[in-house]
Amino acid sequence: MKHKDRFFATIENAPVDRPASWFGLPVPAAEPALKKYFGVSSIDELKKVIDDDIYPIEVPYNYAPSNHIACAFDFAKVSHLDTPDERTLTAPGFFEDYENPADVDKFNWPDPAKYLDREEAKRRTKAVDENYARMGIMWSAHFQDACSAFGMEHALMTMLMNPDMFQAVIDRITEFYLKANEIFYEATKGYLDVVLIGNDFGSQTGLMLDPDLIRQMVLPGTKQLIDQAKSYGLKVMHHSCGSIFPIVEDLVETGADIIHPIQALAAEMSVENVHKHFAGKTAFCGGIDAQYLLVKGTPAEIEKRVKEVKEIFPTGLIISPSHEAVLPDIAPENIEALFNAVNSK
Repeated sequence: MKHKDRFFATIENAPVDRPASWFGLPVPAAEPALKKYFGVSSIDELKKVIDDDIYPIEVPYNYAPSNHIACAFDFAKVSHLDTPDERTLTAPGFFEDYENPADVDKFNWPDPAKYLDREEAKRRTKAVDENYARMGIMWSAHFQDACSAFGMEHALMTMLMNPDMFQAVIDRITEFYLKANEIFYEATKGYLDVVLIGNDFGSQTGLMLDPDLIRQMVLPGTKQLIDQAKSYGLKVMHHSCGSIFPIVEDLVETGADIIHPIQALAAEMSVENVHKHFAGKTAFCGGIDAQYLLVKGTPAEIEKRVKEVKEIFPTGLIISPSHEAVLPDIAPENIEALFNAVNSK
């Protein structure tokens, strides 16, 4: 099967020659060792070597200092290194001292049309081999950004004590992403297959907040973002780290086609338990533990676990590390073992 055909068959729970796979997003610090081990000069070449199925396309967003769509808002009240790897949700935020929803306009909201490079978006997407499943990395993390807007602890208290204020802020953030995503979707129309959006709702042991709060204050914006992507004919992968078992069905009802990741060691999120409760109802991505197995395990142990996962989920699961960021603590030989097992009959 071609990569794209395998991707679509996998998420439709249809028969496949093997489940689709996704390498993920290696951080820059992990790239040198990977390139050296596999004897390649780029991650593009590495994807060909391991026979990966999904090609991620980052949004070209040129807003200093981070130049990253996931860091589009200068909410922090304290000096910090505003890069994708070093930003924090816990720093005191701009709206910490505001209680009136009308004050939402006091923040200097950026206009994505000024910073999102349409031509570069089109160039990046057209440059990808059409046999891949081409995935726009949108993030659109309206809940996480709302946490940054207040500082996380204050944001969660505001959700309970002053919900109108929290709603005003998260709605404005959602409006930003709807506009930014429209620009990207228009620029890449006809060349994109799937998008990744999401927010982290889970800790290792459970949800970080009551599921009813997520349903009431976060998922309406999520639905807007998903509906927008689907209006362009795109599939949607929804990301949340951690234990999110209680809201998996909510995400499916909201329109997500794929739930990412199966964080294998988080409570109730083992591949076995996810398959027991949700197999055939939606598709998943992840499942190969990146907290311990890929870091501390041997290649033989990794190959054994991947084969077990393939038996549990012969389709319906895009096999991938259980965290999208491939970190330097994962040895290249363990990545090789993962994909050798994925590709084996």
